[in-house]
Amino acid sequence: MKRILVAGGGLIGIRHVHAVIEHPGCMLVGLADPDGSIQINAPRFASMDDVQDPVDGVIIATPTRLHTENGILAASRGWHMLIEKPVAASVNDALRLKRIVRQADVRSLVGHHRRYHSTLQHLKEVITQGTIGRVINVSLLWAMRKPNSYFEQNWRTSDGSPVMINLVHDIDVLRFVIGEISDVVALPGASIRGSDRIESGAVAIAFENGSTGTISFADSAPSPWGFEAGTGENPNIGTTRQDMMWITGTKGAVSFPSMTLWRGKDWGTAAQKDQLLRPKQKREPLEAQLDHFLDVIDGASPLIDVEDATRTLEVTSRIEQGLKARSARARAPT
Repeated sequence: MKRILVAGGGLIGIRHVHAVIEHPGCMLVGLADPDGSIQINAPRFASMDDVQDPVDGVIIATPTRLHTENGILAASRGWHMLIEKPVAASVNDALRLKRIVRQADVRSLVGHHRRYHSTLQHLKEVITQGTIGRVINVSLLWAMRKPNSYFEQNWRTSDGSPVMINLVHDIDVLRFVIGEISDVVALPGASIRGSDRIESGAVAIAFENGSTGTISFADSAPSPWGFEAGTGENPNIGTTRQDMMWITGTKGAVSFPSMTLWRGKDWGTAAQKDQLLRPKQKREPLEAQLDHFLDVIDGASPLIDVEDATRTLEVTSRIEQGLKARSARARAPT
């Protein structure tokens, strides 16, 4: 039975704690978090440094700015690690962590848990098998209105951009399903809440395989469209079961998560609609990710390690930087 430590007692950290407690293949060493007010029936440590019990693997769910140092500490103690997304606060931090993880010869997994969603895995198979032919373009939409209480913490008001918090998931989904991204151009939207924080925007994407795509995003607009709303994966977000991604190819098109398939020859004939079967989700993505982490500890190849997740971070950082640069120019006096 694997001995798992959870570091970080926020919303996602507590979900990890419960997943570990309920998993038959591991036991919870405890929760490492300096906040003593967190109510959890488990051994408590103020920090990872304080843990003296044997640990096989650690789930790092601390604030992003602490990921690199926490990961380096875990590597120094020989602990294999599952790090929440994004892998680090900056690309340079991620590259430093990648180097140290390799030198320490420990295994890593990064928490882009949507890769474990059975319907998304099925979509990847549909694309890989050529069901819609060569992919031409993809359109993705993520629009929600976060409650005002979400921004009560200062870091979310100033730096809590939905790009690094939310859109990083969608970038990883696109890399997973379509392929590596070679270029991005990002345009910021208007500020509704009156801060300098990026709230919305549009992104044009070029893939290495020649496909192109667009993303429209906002955390200031209530809508039924988004991965969480469409799939029901997050208990904190209302479920609508509406599509949020549309992919076209040389033989047809498919939408996600409904897995509606359209086939056609040319514009003279109406495309024909077909409904692909959606595989049953046997395990929730977070639970399936924990299953996989235990296998990774035993030597299995990780679905996404620090090196792979760094590529997702690189693309997401380029988008964030582009949005901030254009937003700053728009605010500059003329």
